[in-house]
Amino acid sequence: MDNLSNLIEGFANILTPLNLLFALIGVTVGTAVGVLPGIGPAMTVALLLPITYGLDPTQAMIMFAGIFYGGMYGGSTTSILLNTPGESASVVTALEGNKMAKAGRAAQALATAAIGSFVAGTIGTALLVLVMPQVVAFAIELGSPEMLAILLVAFVGASAVLGSSRVRGFASLLMGLTIGVIGIDFVTGQQRLTFGSAQLADGIDVVVVAVGIFAVGEALWVAAHLRRKAGTVIPVGRPWMGREDWRRSWKPWLRGTAFGFPFGAIPAGGAEVPTFLSYLTERRLAKRPEEFGHGAIEGVAGPEAANNASAAGTLVPMLAIGIPTNATAAIMLSALQGWGLEPGPFLIEKQPLLVWTLVASLFIGNTMLLLLNLPLAPIWAKLLQIPRPYLYAGILFFATMGAYAVNAQPFDLFLLLALGLVGFMLRRFGLPVLPLIIGVILGPLAEKHGRRSLQLSGGDLNGLIGGPVAWVCYVIIAGVILWPLLAKVLPGRRPHDRDHTPTEVSA
Repeated sequence: MDNLSNLIEGFANILTPLNLLFALIGVTVGTAVGVLPGIGPAMTVALLLPITYGLDPTQAMIMFAGIFYGGMYGGSTTSILLNTPGESASVVTALEGNKMAKAGRAAQALATAAIGSFVAGTIGTALLVLVMPQVVAFAIELGSPEMLAILLVAFVGASAVLGSSRVRGFASLLMGLTIGVIGIDFVTGQQRLTFGSAQLADGIDVVVVAVGIFAVGEALWVAAHLRRKAGTVIPVGRPWMGREDWRRSWKPWLRGTAFGFPFGAIPAGGAEVPTFLSYLTERRLAKRPEEFGHGAIEGVAGPEAANNASAAGTLVPMLAIGIPTNATAAIMLSALQGWGLEPGPFLIEKQPLLVWTLVASLFIGNTMLLLLNLPLAPIWAKLLQIPRPYLYAGILFFATMGAYAVNAQPFDLFLLLALGLVGFMLRRFGLPVLPLIIGVILGPLAEKHGRRSLQLSGGDLNGLIGGPVAWVCYVIIAGVILWPLLAKVLPGRRPHDRDHTPTEVSA
């Protein structure tokens, strides 16, 4: 009942003209950038982060949440119409969605994606209301050794699961941890990796890191592989679904939601794994399996539901424990830190109105997105015709202005360019971006809990072990690290046994 009363209070706060305006701005901008290939919600939140420091934290988080959900919606449009996913989580949608569009069923594909996203987002947000307070109550009981172990799970999970190899994932994480320790040691007061530069004594602001890695790095990457012509977009009318389409879609929506929410809620779960599992499940359960690979509506409905349910699940560890599971959540977490708020289990106690207004805004934003996406899909499709030189020139302009606005120091612009080159090299050599961002944000927090654990134990390494939660986390870490070796020695597995997955999505 306390959760329900808090949620009602959140609705009372969101249902004001100004807060509704920020929600509308967020979902509109999020959908627009989600449609554009290569420009995801993480980059958009990073670009807008500097200008939101003058806003009330609640209003800024409402807008960020709208961008997050809107980006998930918009990514399906470019996947279906252009066969070019705007987000990595929309890759699976392109497999069947683009085939449906080429077969003249683009309207039905867009409709089942939009409605499925609404259903999954609503159910996922309701589960967030039920689960988050329980996770907070659990997290409050954790000590520094347990928090350190959970953070290490996030490090290992993000590095081992994402990217084309574990080595690349851990290399990206190491770069992020290195950037995170630049500045003055909070215990000894000594400078670390500053090379005598006074500008680096306070460390590198997360905003500069995020904007450099995402916006500048992406712009440089696109410039190096520039296609001056806009992609050919399949024409689409107003999205609609017939009775048969509804009958074939509603079960995949529910199954996709069941896949997406748990994976979004666990560290390094993300949306890529549940969308792929949803696609495989629908392919196996389909009454018309011959349609898969040629435009099966179930192959669009299930993955899109999993995608948006995972977005709701992502907010559970972010708000309850202070651990992000994707890049957008990581930047939202840094925004809370920028306002002087401490993410984690005490956030819901110290700032209950902010948290519950944010949760209520997800219900409102989800409804706004459905109303925007169904009638305005043809308009969103026209954004795909913007020439990329103009698009990325504007992104670089706003990235430079945003980074300079953080501290008003020209030195930050040199850092921005250097970090943009780092982002370009990450893409060039196939290193995932998320481990780097997680390392920058959570690295100092892990260091704090690790040192606190050693101080409490008088320097004894046994102080890092902690209670049962820490033991479970270390067992998980050992399993993730040793799994490739175990997979080779387990009976019945051969090196050449691999799952065959569709690969016709264009880069």
